[in-house]
Amino acid sequence: MKYRITHRTTYSGHDPVSIGHNQAWLEFRPVDWQQVESFHLHIDPEPSVKTRRTDAFRNPVHVFSFNEGYQKLDVVATTVVTVREMMKSNAARTMTWEEVRQAVRQHWDSADRDALEFSYSSPRILWNDAIRNYALESFSEGRPIVEAITDLTQRIHTDFVYDNRATTVNTPVNEVFRLRRGVCQDFAHLQIAMLRCLGIPARYVSGYLRTIPPPGQPRLVGADASHAWLSAYCGAGSWLSVDPTNDTECGLDHIVLAWGRDYSDVPPLTGVFVGGGQHRLSVSVDVMPI
Repeated sequence: MKYRITHRTTYSGHDPVSIGHNQAWLEFRPVDWQQVESFHLHIDPEPSVKTRRTDAFRNPVHVFSFNEGYQKLDVVATTVVTVREMMKSNAARTMTWEEVRQAVRQHWDSADRDALEFSYSSPRILWNDAIRNYALESFSEGRPIVEAITDLTQRIHTDFVYDNRATTVNTPVNEVFRLRRGVCQDFAHLQIAMLRCLGIPARYVSGYLRTIPPPGQPRLVGADASHAWLSAYCGAGSWLSVDPTNDTECGLDHIVLAWGRDYSDVPPLTGVFVGGGQHRLSVSVDVMPI
């Protein structure tokens, strides 16, 4: 499936910004099942300094700064990308969750060792006993890892309400669990916390959903905006990507932009600035099949 994705961020202030420094995670990371055919990042006004780097998780990051004032900033990322079905390991899908946990702890192979960094708490993902006990209802003794993850995904979708007024970008996981409400970022953080507290590595994935669904299929929650889901380690180098907001295993409609430990590692656009007074921020996303 081929898509053209347009991600526009517009900032406007009552007063001019005198100095601004920004980082953007808007260029697609390299993954085996996606091929980026073109990418263009348009920044208006033209930055004083503009560079590109790769972060610790191999995501490309664009860094740009302004040494002269501006009153409006427009950042538009346009990408054409082809998405294929992800390869699935049958061997990994037969492992129990305890076997996966043991493999990661004992570094059975290099993939297990690489996954280990996603098994610890991170700046926005912490947990308590209530979260752990909730997860254990899906992770009974000897249960296959994929079956357990799928069950947990379904339960979160059923027990938690999508409500874009209930939380903010800084709401802690423990508060999301108490409220039983949130948005895609919250549900991804919550399920990651539940997996990590049991010793299962899980990473936060930012990306996009297809805006217009295929004929006869429902429109997924989170289209027309940046979306978030997670990938859980299933052993033998295999990862399972699931979307608790929509209770689905990720496929051709989920387009990966970046991944890290949590949202703080891969915000689409972040920065600091001096001046601006009262300001407005608007974001729009369009994901169209070609």
